[in-house]
Amino acid sequence: MIAYIHGKIAELTPAYVVIDNHGIGYELNISLTTYSALENITEAKLYVHEVIREDAHTLYGFSDLNERSLFRELIGVSGVGANTARVILSSIPPSELEQVITGSDVRRLKSVKGVGAKTAERIIVDLKDKIKPSGDTLLIQAVPTSEAYDEAMAALMMLGFPKPQTVKVLTRIFKEEPGLKVEQAIKKALAML
Repeated sequence: MIAYIHGKIAELTPAYVVIDNHGIGYELNISLTTYSALENITEAKLYVHEVIREDAHTLYGFSDLNERSLFRELIGVSGVGANTARVILSSIPPSELEQVITGSDVRRLKSVKGVGAKTAERIIVDLKDKIKPSGDTLLIQAVPTSEAYDEAMAALMMLGFPKPQTVKVLTRIFKEEPGLKVEQAIKKALAML
């Protein structure tokens, strides 16, 4: 699992970026939010989400961990694929999207191309309890953003455990012991799942 890629920006379009890391060019699909963050720089560190299928190995890149966490939450909603999640994050900036979800603004979500009323309602129902206000910013409550958490989540998902149970168990483990190493977290989670 790739947590992030750091390197020179070899090519940048509103849809993807190519990061040159020691002579290897990684093509990452990006949102317009990430595109805006990369527009005037020559080197970047992008947080990565991998989608591995029989016919494709696709990388998605994000300029910050919060956007990647939102992306992962969105693709966990039934009927929302990676491209739809990217379109949502391109149409509504992450901080505004959090407010749309917590405020149950179905109309705003429906305004995104490819998102119908049922999908918008499902996103709000599934994610509203996972996002909570915290001062001026909103934080994803159910998903810690440490690399250890992300790696443990990926490993357990590859072992076939369902995402909702895995999120619940890992969240509890990392709340009790935030500095836990990946291997220890996986062992504890396996005992609880």
